[in-house]
Amino acid sequence: MKNNKIIAIAVFLMVMFTLSYVIGQPSGAQITYNVTETKTPAPADYLNTSGGTFTTLLLQSETQNLRWKAYAGNVSGVLTLDDSGDYSIYQWSLTEITGEVYASRNDSITWASVACASENQITTEDTNMNHTSSNEDSINSTFSYQIHKGFTVGTVPIAENTCRSTFTWANDTAQTPSVDAPFAEVLLHDGSNLIYTTFIDDNTQGFNYNNYDFQMIVAEKGVGGYPNTRYYFYMELGS
Repeated sequence: MKNNKIIAIAVFLMVMFTLSYVIGQPSGAQITYNVTETKTPAPADYLNTSGGTFTTLLLQSETQNLRWKAYAGNVSGVLTLDDSGDYSIYQWSLTEITGEVYASRNDSITWASVACASENQITTEDTNMNHTSSNEDSINSTFSYQIHKGFTVGTVPIAENTCRSTFTWANDTAQTPSVDAPFAEVLLHDGSNLIYTTFIDDNTQGFNYNNYDFQMIVAEKGVGGYPNTRYYFYMELGS
C-alpha cells in the first residue's frame, strides 16, 4: 500500500512537471491570407504661362514612404493546454479575441527577457535599418509617445506608459494618443532584437473605415538597393 502511494505521488509529480515545463508565451503566427498593395502616384498638374511672365508657385505632394511598411488584418485562434509534444489536453474557443501581435526581424525571440526597448536599442535599430535617428520618419521619431495600456508578454508584465509607442490611424485620421485608443503600437526588446508590438482590438474600425483586429507599421530599409526585409509574426491570445 505504501509503495502504491509512493508510485502515485511520483506519477503525479511527473505529470505536473511535464505540464508546467511548457510555459505560456507568444507563439508563431500562421499567415493564411495576404494581399499587398501600394499607392498609385498622383498625376501631374501643368501650367502653360506666357513668355516673359514670372509665376510663383505653391506645390503640394504626397510621396509614399519607402522606409516603412504596414500590416492590418484579422486574427483567429484558441486557448490551449498542450505538452511539449504539441498534444492537447484541453482547448477553449474565444468569442472575443484579445492579446497582442508581434513582429520582429528575427525568428527566435527570448520571450523571458523581453522589456521596453531602450533609447540606445531604438537608435541601433535605426542604424541597422538605414534610418537616421534624428529624422522625422525614423523609428526613434515615429515612436515618440510613451502612452499605452499595461499588458503581459508570456509571464513578463509590461507596466502602463513605460514603453515608446505610436498610434496608427483610424478612419483616415490621426488618433489622439491615449491609453484607451485602439491600435496602439509599442517597442519591445529581448536584449538582441527589436519587437514591434500592437494590441488586438477585436473588430475595430481601422485606417480605411474597414474593421480589423490589428494594425501595425514596421521599418524598412527602403532605398539604396537593399532587399526587402523579412519580418516574423508572433501572436499571444488572452481571455
